[in-house]
Parts: sequence; C-alpha cells; structure tokens
Amino acid sequence: MANVSTLVLASTQSEIVAGWRGSVAPALSVNDLTAVIEQIRERAYIVVDPITGQHGVATGGGLVDEKSAGAWPVIAVLPAMYPEWLGDRSFNEVHGTRFPYVTGAMANGIATTQLVIAMARTGCLGFFGAAGLQRHVVAAAIEELHDALGHTGLPWGCNLIHSPQEPALEEAVADLYIERGVRRVSAAAYMSLTPAIVRYAYSGIHIDEDGNVQRPNMVFAKISRPEVARHFVHPAPEAMLTALVSKGQLTAAEAALAASLPVAEDITIESDSGGHTDNRPLAPLFATIQAVRDEAVAQHRYTRPVRLGAAGGIGTPQAAAAAFALGASYVLTGTINEACVESGLSDEGKQMLAAADIADIAMAPAADMFEMGVELQVLKRGTMFAPRAKKLYSLYTTYPSLDAIPDTERIEVEQKILGATFDECWETTKAFWNDREPAQVVEAEQNPRHKMALTFRSYLGLSSRWSIEGATDRRLDYQIWCGPAMGAFNAWTAGTFLADPANRQAAQVARNMLEGAAVVTRAQQLRTYGVPVPAAAFDYRPRPLHIGNEL
Repeated sequence: MANVSTLVLASTQSEIVAGWRGSVAPALSVNDLTAVIEQIRERAYIVVDPITGQHGVATGGGLVDEKSAGAWPVIAVLPAMYPEWLGDRSFNEVHGTRFPYVTGAMANGIATTQLVIAMARTGCLGFFGAAGLQRHVVAAAIEELHDALGHTGLPWGCNLIHSPQEPALEEAVADLYIERGVRRVSAAAYMSLTPAIVRYAYSGIHIDEDGNVQRPNMVFAKISRPEVARHFVHPAPEAMLTALVSKGQLTAAEAALAASLPVAEDITIESDSGGHTDNRPLAPLFATIQAVRDEAVAQHRYTRPVRLGAAGGIGTPQAAAAAFALGASYVLTGTINEACVESGLSDEGKQMLAAADIADIAMAPAADMFEMGVELQVLKRGTMFAPRAKKLYSLYTTYPSLDAIPDTERIEVEQKILGATFDECWETTKAFWNDREPAQVVEAEQNPRHKMALTFRSYLGLSSRWSIEGATDRRLDYQIWCGPAMGAFNAWTAGTFLADPANRQAAQVARNMLEGAAVVTRAQQLRTYGVPVPAAAFDYRPRPLHIGNEL
C-alpha cells in the first residue's frame, strides 16, 4: 500500500511524511469520519487512500516507515486536543480555571450563588448577578460564596454595574467588594470610567518580593463599543488617580503602579446579547476592539497580557468555536444560563425561554437608564412587556408630568400596564425610594418630570421581579432578558436530554458547549488538511457527560 503513484501524490498536493499502520482501518466514509472526528482526545493521523487519493483519518496504531508493508501514507499528525486548550492558556493560569468559560452576571440575582458555585466546581468562572440588589443581600451572597468556595481556591466573582442614576449605590457596592475580598468583578454598562471601578481595579496593587506586580482585584470589563474599550485598556487618567489619593481611597504607591497598568486585563467583547446590548455582530466588533487593545499594548509596552473574551450569541458549540477562532481568550454565556436549573428565574420563565426561537426577542427601555433612552433586549414571545414599556417611555418623552397626560392615555396605562392609579403607583414608588435613596423622592417632589420617570420605572423594575418570583397574574408583564442565542440553543438541544428545562444543569450545558466547540474545531482542522469533512461532523449534539475530574 505504500507504493503510491506519482499521479495520486500530485493530486493530494501534500508531502508524505511517514506511514501509518493500525488494527482499525482509517475513516474514509461519511459515517466513519463523523465518528472519528468526535474522538478529539485521540491522536489523529491524516492518511491518503493510495487508490483514490482521498484523505482520511486514522486513530490508534502508530507511525511506521512509509515503505513498510501495509502502511498508509501519512501527510500530517494532529495531537490530541482538549476543551481546556481552546482559549488563551494565560486565562486559566491567572484565574485558576480549568476551562476558558465564563457565565455572565445576570442582574437581580438571576445569576445565583448556586450557579456561581456550580461553575467553580466544574472548572469554569461564574459571576453573581448583584446588580439591582440591596447591599445587605449582596453581602449575604458574598458570605455564602466565601463559605462554599473560600477554602477551595476556586474562582468566582460578582458584577459591578454602572449606575448613573445612583452613583452612591455604585460606590457602596465597590466598597463592599474591597472590604469583603471579592477578587473578580464584571464591570457592566459603563460608558466611561467612574471612581468606583477605578478604585476597585487598583486597590491593593503592589510589588511582591520577587519584583512582580500583583493586583489582587481583577476587572472583567464588558464592552460593546471601541470608544468605551479605550477607557479600560489604558491606565486610568492621572487626574482621577490623584483625586482618589487625595480622598484616601488609593495610596500614592497604588496610584504610581496604576499609571502603567490598564484598568482591566480581561475585556469581554459583548455582541448581540440579552439585556443591555448594542446588537453588534461579533466578528467585526471583535476585530475592532482587538485593534484598540493592540494599540494600547504597543503604546504602554505592557508585559502582562490583556485578554479579550467573547460574549453575545454564544448559544451553540459552533458559536463558541467561532469565537475562539477569532482569537477569544474565553467565552462568556448569558441567556442560556438563565434557562438553567440554578438560575434565579422562575420555572414559568424558564419554560418561556425554552419555547423561544431565534427571532422571539425585542428591544425595550431599561429601568436603570430609562431617562437616557437606553434599551435592553428581552423575550418577546409570551409577554407584552416590550410594547408596554415602550408606551411608558413614549409618554415620558411626550409630556412634562403625570398630570399632563390626557385622561384617555392615563386610564389605559393605569388599567392595562400599571394595574394601579398614578397616585397609588407613586405612593408605592415613594416608599421604595425612601428606603433605598431618599434623595430621589426629594427631587421627584420638586421635579414633576422626575416623579413621572420614577413612577414609570417602577413598572420596569417590578416586571423583572415578577418573572423571578413567578407572579402568574402578571405573566404578560414578565421582563425576561433574552438574546438570539436562546433560540439557537433551543434548536441545538431539540430532541436531546437538554431540551427539558429540568435537565438544564449549568455544568452540563457548559461542558457540552466546550466539548462541542472542541469537536467543531477539530473538524475544521481536518478540513484544512484536505479531509472531506461531512456536514454532520460540525453538528455535535448534547449528551449527558460525566462531570468530574475528567470531561
């Protein structure tokens, strides 16, 4: 078999490097190739059929002299590959993870402590969804995470969301994280730097006894615009660092070291996603922010890596593999975890997500940035939240106060949206803000437009709570953050054990996503070596995986 004709060799346009011999014939047919490609932990020998010139894949056996009897010509050998190796190895090393996989911090505790713990124990990194929660609730979650994971050394984090309407809350949460030793923060919804995120990023930074810079607090900046990325990949402005030193919130030594380090060394590039999003496609966004990162690295001559992660639309192994192929150090998943059993979303909400298709999404006003007109992406199927929230924003931009809204409009909003009169809604809203931040009430009583904003924002805030609590009488008002990845995930899991929301354990989802991404990556590798990879090889299907020390 080793005597390959010159004509066949020429047709392969590949150089024979050795021969292969084994007990099982190489895979050449569609079915055999599909099966062997999934054996990613086996060394793959790309062989040439001496009769047809077709490329195939052999596993097992070993290399022999190409002229040995019964030897198949070998043009390349691919070593075993593992999901652990899909991203930047420095990500795993710095953060202490086994896999380059992160679960996002879905607000209002939808990304629960149980989800974070499950991710840590399966070798990934999870962020607790602290945004929208009271400080004491966040503090209790931190204690729970410390109790569960503190003795293990496994990584975890919480999110710090930019709160332009409540800067004091943002500062208080940053204080809490520094005090309680939260070592990783997902910084979300930032449009520019604030003292809170800068202080967290550089607190405790020092040079160890070996002369290396150690920064105990690590920021994952979730970014969807290059102009925002620039704030995080460069050092913080000198004026901001000086102001923090003058207030005693950073030491002079910390500020001096900060001047040569970026605010964040992990940038999560967020494309079309659930919740806050700019609906950008991943490929051009990633390339653009990659250029911003590279420029900053060259300018400041950083010696520490500044990693780029990919988020938004990561709902299938193909999407994860594509993100890693773009150069992502890690991938971050969001909406698909909201549908998992560890999520804080109600069972009814999870069932609604499980029925979503790729186009069952809509944009709606965001509660935390209502006055600014900022929108987020939500589930459209089965809920009226999006059109109702847009109605409230339209009234806010049209009229100067609640009293100025015509009676016909007022009655419709009171009966069909708020479920209460304007006066009743304001009383409950006022009680909420008197407990949370009384200054908001003071301003509202002096400014009718702000009173209207707070009143309407109450619906947006409650609609998220209703979907978490499973308030069946307000099912049509559920606000469920959802991106197109959910529909893709449902299509991928259809007919498999993950189709049932009761089986959607976060660890199984993560491991199947990674395993599938590795299979898709291996299929693409083999295709580049001339193997006629069948389409089925790119369609890894979920299956129950052992969740232990080995995948």
